[in-house]
Amino acid sequence: MFDALMLTRGDDGATQAAVTAIDDNQLPDSEVRVRVAYSTLNYKDGLAITGKAPVVRKWPMVPGVDFAGEVEYSSDPRYQPGDPVLLNGWGVGESHWGGLAGKARVKADWLVPLPAGLTARQAMSIGTAGYTAMLCVMALEDRGVTPYDGPVLVTGANGGVGTLAIALLSRLGFRVVASTGRPEESDYLKALGATEVIDRATLNAPEKPLQKEQWAAAIDSVGSHTLANVCAGLKYGGTVAACGLAQGMDFPSSVAPFILRGITLAGIDSVQAPYARRVVAWHRLTRDLSLAKLEANTHEIKLTEAPALAAELMAGKVRGRVVVAMELP
Repeated sequence: MFDALMLTRGDDGATQAAVTAIDDNQLPDSEVRVRVAYSTLNYKDGLAITGKAPVVRKWPMVPGVDFAGEVEYSSDPRYQPGDPVLLNGWGVGESHWGGLAGKARVKADWLVPLPAGLTARQAMSIGTAGYTAMLCVMALEDRGVTPYDGPVLVTGANGGVGTLAIALLSRLGFRVVASTGRPEESDYLKALGATEVIDRATLNAPEKPLQKEQWAAAIDSVGSHTLANVCAGLKYGGTVAACGLAQGMDFPSSVAPFILRGITLAGIDSVQAPYARRVVAWHRLTRDLSLAKLEANTHEIKLTEAPALAAELMAGKVRGRVVVAMELP
């Protein structure tokens, strides 16, 4: 038996979360069984656990969009018992039981070997948030953005993607401008590598479709009016990598910055990114991310603490990364 955070739907339609003891036979059928060492709490996990959005597609559900651990059993020759692996996305925690449990059974195609030199805990300190941040950085690089082009704006700077994007960009030599709704966290963001901190209130309301050219590029995890204003303030030929919707799914903008300044809006999908891209991103993370900054950006909790912290996450009271440690007999 092992513990799992189980989500059920009450008679009133409300989501109920409880840590429950289950066994291997209750896991969904798939090719590889993994003994989970660590999982995380991401924004999507917060939505699922609190029921703030219809993230869960099947009930009951074990949330957790990522995990790291060791293979216990595999019917696929690519993985053998004892192999260290990690997983991000692919609908786990939404339509397939996820990582907030002592064990998980998943498709072999969804797994990535744990990069050499990285522990399971470090991998989940990075998690889907850091992996997504790396995909964003790679998208900017693919479009030729360099540190010489000017500052890079990071919105949602205190969140998981934001904090790790700042750490990655600063280590690569970029001047980083961090946008946050918590100005009291300025010293923390500057310790991660931000050179300037601005109030998100300057970006989160309707403004002109073309504004002063300020940033060479941006990484946005907020969406809505914030993304529209980011686009409006990009320098000629700039690129914004968009990966989130914390403010909303809408995009109240115009074609003006695209056809008058030649900017690029690059959408970043971490859920179904191809295997080769995932492997590159994870190996880049082992090279380009300061493990000291990563540890300082990480808070570890037990599985039983996850529901309460998910509520705090949705209230905007959690900064950085949350690692969930599994306790198996």
